[in-house]
Amino acid sequence: MNTKALKQKILDLAIHGKLLPLDKVEKIRKEEPASILLEKIRAEKQEKIAKGELKKDKKDSFIFLGDDKRHYEKFVDGSVKDIEDEIPFDIPDRWSWCRLPNLCSIPITDGTHKTPTYSDKENGIPFLSSKDVTSGKIDWSKIKYITNDLHEELHNRIAPKKNDILLAKNGTTGIGAIVEDDTIFDIYVTLALIRPILKVINPKYLLYVINSQFCKNQFNEHLTGIGVPNLHLVDINKTLIPLPPLAEQQLIVEEIEKIFAQIDLLEQNKTDLQTAIKQAKSKILNLAIHGKLVPQDPNDEPVSVLLEKIRAEKEAKIAKGELKKDKKDSFIFLGDDKRHYEKFADGSIKDIEDEIPFDIPDGWSWCRLGEICHFQNGYAFQSNKFSKDGKTIIIRISDIKDGYINLNNCVLSQETEIDKSYIVNNGDLLIAMSGATTGKNGVYNSNRIAYLNQRVGNIKIRDMQTMIPSYRNYYIQAMQEEILKQAYGGAQPNISSTKLSDMFLPLPPLSEQQRIVSKIEEIFAILDRISSELGADI
Repeated sequence: MNTKALKQKILDLAIHGKLLPLDKVEKIRKEEPASILLEKIRAEKQEKIAKGELKKDKKDSFIFLGDDKRHYEKFVDGSVKDIEDEIPFDIPDRWSWCRLPNLCSIPITDGTHKTPTYSDKENGIPFLSSKDVTSGKIDWSKIKYITNDLHEELHNRIAPKKNDILLAKNGTTGIGAIVEDDTIFDIYVTLALIRPILKVINPKYLLYVINSQFCKNQFNEHLTGIGVPNLHLVDINKTLIPLPPLAEQQLIVEEIEKIFAQIDLLEQNKTDLQTAIKQAKSKILNLAIHGKLVPQDPNDEPVSVLLEKIRAEKEAKIAKGELKKDKKDSFIFLGDDKRHYEKFADGSIKDIEDEIPFDIPDGWSWCRLGEICHFQNGYAFQSNKFSKDGKTIIIRISDIKDGYINLNNCVLSQETEIDKSYIVNNGDLLIAMSGATTGKNGVYNSNRIAYLNQRVGNIKIRDMQTMIPSYRNYYIQAMQEEILKQAYGGAQPNISSTKLSDMFLPLPPLSEQQRIVSKIEEIFAILDRISSELGADI
């Protein structure tokens, strides 16, 4: 659910007069139309001008509906212009179109153009700029402060007060925020100040209109500047506003706030649920490697029997000279005293019971990951030979996503004379060996020939009789955080293939691995479907 788009849809319905239920609208039919309100305000303004209490503004104008049902705009000099083609959409009877300045008690202005003299929080006055309103509310957490002397000067020119609307006119333009209390502060040139006439317009209604896509589109038509967009006061003054009667504005505000509260709750629930889904997957993997996800079958041959057979075959090949003995070889076994021991290539034995992470079911065995898998490190490709015309696909750390390898942005190299041991095959499990994403892993699902870059490792199963690839994949996923913990280095963590080889692997019988993988995939499919539905646009 795209909640931002949903909120904009609600605002769009509101400014078209289509948000309120009919029964609510019927209750306020007797209220004065918006046009009468605007006429009264114009009359009061003319009276003040006549008395010399207010200066005539040569830019003043007002919109009215002619007898021919077309919209016209009358200017101070008495001229009238047909603006029917500028009116963007139909509005209900009793509503009126007007320009933004028609709703303001003072001319729309902006903050100081001077470079401010800043102060500290303890001795200064809050000083707001456009960056402090880009969320649609005033964010006081990162504001700056100016000296008291500068404050006095700025406050004499324009003193923001409760119910004023601050409009971002530089940078992230066209976003408004309302002043909710009587906090004393000043504003920079990047903000415009709009002071609504409370007898004509509800400040919150005006804020919702300003923050609607309808107004955003009007603002965008007038943006200037390269790099940093600017919205000028003269263009802000041209903004068209659909104006309902005052009581209807209040009902619209209440309806918007009620719906927005539900949307915010939905957004929070969505976030909570996405987090819960991620945590659920982690929990499922944890249960899986602890032997608690599926029941054990007593008919399964214990994995220790299989491992003994494979070791015996290996020793026979070494004796025949068909295989070279690895001095780093070792295996874990359970002694008659029910303690775990590790036997090394030189014949020495070590009690490792205190190192065993947790209990596993009967029929399972503890191994070192290096006993079951071997690791292929990447090749140090020369970056100066990366080229769009290259023929060799390179898999880098940045190509490892959550559980898969993304080939869309892979670099190509002109190097072609590369050892074939660095080739990545379909189904290989690749892991980030350094950087902030150390431990992040993904399966290569492609038949395209690609090569492994340095700092990327390939975890290959030595003998498919011992472990199925999917169980390997889920085990490494389950251990991702643990791998990062074991990484060394500060800002740039690294994990070595030796460290990975030494990791403890809880190994179930092959048939149970199949059952575990099937159960994980069944549960993950349900969770992924929920996650996908949450992320769908309206």
